[in-house]
Amino acid sequence: MKKNNSVLYISLVVVFAIVFWGILSPENFESAANGLYELITINFSWLYLISMFIFVAFSLFIAFSKYGNIRLGPDDSKPDFKTSSWFAMLFGAGMGIGLVFFGVAEPLKHFVSPPFGLESGTAEAANFAIKSSFVHWGFHPWANYSIIGLALAYFQYRKNKPGLISTIFIPLIGEDRVNGPIGKIIDILAVFATVAGVATSLGLGTLQINGGLNYLFGIPYTTFVQIIIIVIVLILYTWTAVSGVEKGIKILSDINLLLAIVILVGSILIGPTLKMVNSFTNGLGTYISQFVSDSFHIEAFGDNTWISDWTIFYWAWWIAWAPFVGTFIARISRGRTVREFILGVIIAPSIASFIWFSVFGTLGIDLGVDIASSAAKVTETALFVVLKNYPLGNIISVIAVLLLCTFFITSANSATFVLGMFTSGGDLNPSNTKKIIWGVIQAMLALALMLAGGLKTLQIGSVAAAFPFIFVMLLACVSIYKALKSETTIK
Repeated sequence: MKKNNSVLYISLVVVFAIVFWGILSPENFESAANGLYELITINFSWLYLISMFIFVAFSLFIAFSKYGNIRLGPDDSKPDFKTSSWFAMLFGAGMGIGLVFFGVAEPLKHFVSPPFGLESGTAEAANFAIKSSFVHWGFHPWANYSIIGLALAYFQYRKNKPGLISTIFIPLIGEDRVNGPIGKIIDILAVFATVAGVATSLGLGTLQINGGLNYLFGIPYTTFVQIIIIVIVLILYTWTAVSGVEKGIKILSDINLLLAIVILVGSILIGPTLKMVNSFTNGLGTYISQFVSDSFHIEAFGDNTWISDWTIFYWAWWIAWAPFVGTFIARISRGRTVREFILGVIIAPSIASFIWFSVFGTLGIDLGVDIASSAAKVTETALFVVLKNYPLGNIISVIAVLLLCTFFITSANSATFVLGMFTSGGDLNPSNTKKIIWGVIQAMLALALMLAGGLKTLQIGSVAAAFPFIFVMLLACVSIYKALKSETTIK
């Protein structure tokens, strides 16, 4: 039977059109992206906030319900990967470059320029900075990933359906429609959201690697150097994606986790350890106690600039990442129970993120508002500016650049693998040709977005790409609940 490759061809046409638009007419591209960004963030911020809270509430409800005992696979199946490797892969794919990029920069920016009438450089601003970082990198993004991941893992391994986003909708619209034009549109949306979301991270990673090399070794911070970085990393992540999940991706994820632990422990030892512990404790308390109000916080009569620039950007970015990260997490989660899957995906990585921001945020904040202001000016080099002020900081900075590269590769090779699946009818082991094609396209889009306006355009691109996928994910909640209710062997 001949495969229908319409999802691949239409996706390629759409993505290539955007790539060439960004390269050939960067000013026009930036202007259009800005207009779309303002339209979405001004008029639909409320929708992002409500949707992300629904994802958290729904995931936890399912985890602690009678459906939590259902296994993602046959009732006698066992997990394909040991828990440490499973965690390393989902953490590397789900956060990756972002933690290194924003780990110091975000808390410092909130500390130096806090919103809502807080005074810069005060203890209140510091507490707000840590708590806000927890909000943006905590339960919301991981619950968002768990929606797609759970639905896909359930249908793939328990119902033997293809690894496609459209498969999730079988209980809602039936298998015939899923295999028709409606299903194809859903899968094309998933491809586009994935490419745009990952291109954002590739761009961020490239800028920070170049920033680190410039700060540490004097290598020029130029477009030419950034192109070289993208090409080198493209070769590496495509090679590891071609090697498969069990070899290249798993091994690199384990190395990734080890490097992250080395940097984290090293920073705890050289920094103000007690203040880091106190930041974590206080931040966790305020995060949990204000969780609901922060989830819905939007100014009805005031200025929403901070909320749009930070919270809404993050929610859009995580939604853009949901099809890719969710699909990848599903791919590596066969044999786990629904409860184990949801709590493993939401709780463990969130705690790791809380520790990360407590450590690196405190490293920067403890240096005082003057150094914090200097470091926060350039997001790409904030980490290196802060580490310079501590003993052995340069050594940790060099390891951080290495970690950036491995995080870069881990996120990109996971996405390359997933895009291959999306455009191969859901094949859990897509062809190397498809992986190579998508590896090159991701790099081209990242470059196009960077040429069209740097970090701001990268952010805007992810927000715009994510918007239609909100509706896909809300319907996915309804669909997976309907499917779980139909189970006849619930213990």
